[in-house]
Amino acid sequence: MTLVSTPSTTAPAHESVRTRKRRRPHRRPRVLVAVTCLFFALLYLPIAVVALFSFNSQKSLTVFDGFSLRWYRAFAHDDVLIASLGTSLRISLVAMAGSVLLGVALALGLVRCRTRLGSLAGLIMLVPLITPEIVTGVASMLLFKGLGVPLSTGTVMLAEITFSISYVTVVLRSRVAALNPEVEEAAMDLGATRWQAVRLVTLPALLPAVLASAVLIFALVFDDFVLAYFTTGVDPQPLSVRIYSAIRFGVQPTINAVGTLMLAGSIALIALALFIPRLFGRRGGLDILSGE
Repeated sequence: MTLVSTPSTTAPAHESVRTRKRRRPHRRPRVLVAVTCLFFALLYLPIAVVALFSFNSQKSLTVFDGFSLRWYRAFAHDDVLIASLGTSLRISLVAMAGSVLLGVALALGLVRCRTRLGSLAGLIMLVPLITPEIVTGVASMLLFKGLGVPLSTGTVMLAEITFSISYVTVVLRSRVAALNPEVEEAAMDLGATRWQAVRLVTLPALLPAVLASAVLIFALVFDDFVLAYFTTGVDPQPLSVRIYSAIRFGVQPTINAVGTLMLAGSIALIALALFIPRLFGRRGGLDILSGE
């Protein structure tokens, strides 16, 4: 007599149950969604209130009485704030140019120098990124005081350049490493010098990342307060320090207008930094700014 085994029906049933469980859509925990919404509300609602009351027709900071450009016109006619705005723009432009120039050279050197000294220099380069900015500000102030250099706009520029070099280097370092060194070698085989190969081959390839990092540094330096506060002189002061000096005697609606303009300008600059690589047909700006 031949025994015929019948297939078990329990195993496929268990497998179908597990398959249905795997196919169920992943549900986000409601608690995490609530915490996330609460975080963004606490982060951005105060900024939204400042922007809203910058259009208030009355001087009140608690009661909104209608939309008006009164405080923006008041800012445009405030000579002190306008002078501080010009100072911030000059500091940002100089810091952008100096940090980009030194950051490009440092990125090239760190990638091309494959020694222990180069690895140590790369590690030291990351220190300003993890050091609290208030520590950097106090250290810069003590350095200038120790050298007998009076605090002024020039000291703010030097401090901002020193602090911003690391950001430029981080952005450009991976881009330099991704370049094919054989392209430079081919240029030198065709008669170009080392400097000509860098200027005509390497730098044009790095141009999107250089421009993106330059715009990013301009936005960071323009909004910076801590470093500027410890290294600035009496007059003229950067706009961020001037705003802090003004709010100690009470918040005026004009400050809301200035803060809204600074916020809008910063958002526009960051968007430009993210959009620049696409103009050259490269990857998204988030990849470049994150160093990937």
